[in-house]
Amino acid sequence: MNAEFMQAFEQLGKEKGIAPEVLFDAIEAALISAYKRNFQTAANVRVQLDRITGEIKVFARKNVVEAVDDARLEMDLQEARSHNPNYAVEDIVEVEVTPKDFGRIAAQTAKQVVVQRIREAERGIIYEEFSNRSSDILTGIVQRIEQKNVFIDLGKTEAILAPAEQIIGENYRHGERVKAYIIEVKKTTKGPQIMVSRTHPGLLKRLFELEVPEIHDGVVEIKSVAREPGHRSKIAVYSRDENVDPVGACVGHKGTRVQTIVNELRGEKIDIVKWNPDPGKYIANALSPAKVVSVEANEAEKISKVIVPDYQLSLAIGKEGQNARLAAKLTGWKIDIKSESQAQGEE
Repeated sequence: MNAEFMQAFEQLGKEKGIAPEVLFDAIEAALISAYKRNFQTAANVRVQLDRITGEIKVFARKNVVEAVDDARLEMDLQEARSHNPNYAVEDIVEVEVTPKDFGRIAAQTAKQVVVQRIREAERGIIYEEFSNRSSDILTGIVQRIEQKNVFIDLGKTEAILAPAEQIIGENYRHGERVKAYIIEVKKTTKGPQIMVSRTHPGLLKRLFELEVPEIHDGVVEIKSVAREPGHRSKIAVYSRDENVDPVGACVGHKGTRVQTIVNELRGEKIDIVKWNPDPGKYIANALSPAKVVSVEANEAEKISKVIVPDYQLSLAIGKEGQNARLAAKLTGWKIDIKSESQAQGEE
């Protein structure tokens, strides 16, 4: 290898974020394997790669002994002292054994090492980029579907949307753009494996952060999210500025902001409710769109008794108990709902 070859390696290493010394050390290690493989030797060798000229030398390393058992690994004291009279038993003698045609093998090996190291470095950079984005949202293009796993192309790499993280009833078409939530980034021998979700409550939260400037700016805060993916969600919001209506900010002018999110989630219904430090008021809000007559809250046990007008009972409970279930998830309270006539009958 000549000096220009070495400069090219060094420049490439810098461009890809690999320290040149790391690259050269790796080439030397690979050249030792290449030497042993091509010249069928078990000898203990060291390869020296000149960092400037690219000159390569191979040295056989032999232990100095009184009596030689294996000439590939040992040298007797008399022969050692023919090289240098200062050698003693247990010293190591290095003898140059560079083959004449080793340059061609070396150049090929060095190229393979550089390609491999660059690939590893690029995988490392991608891993760092996405591991720092855990719990974030990404947009990619559906590349392929294998065994119900959806592979999403992100440009430099791809993400995997597993069946358990897909919204029931959603179909994914090749070439379609899709948003997903990063739940895990694993480091594997083939590069980073990015696992994403369409069902995670974090996806809804991130979509609101992207769509509502007041949330992004910190004026409006998302206090809680409850989801039954593909069907219905509830989100509790609070405003740090009394002049800003948190629900109105999330809904947007004529519902444009929330509608964008509903479209992204392919029709999932979203209830936006106002968070309140008073548990009774918060629970009443969480049961929206149902109207509530009264809430009796037991803070010690986090159990609440809610009374609603008779005609609002089915709305408060929701289809198959969905509204009440989501309100309980959102607030973290157990909610017992009764109609006015039921409550009166118990008195």
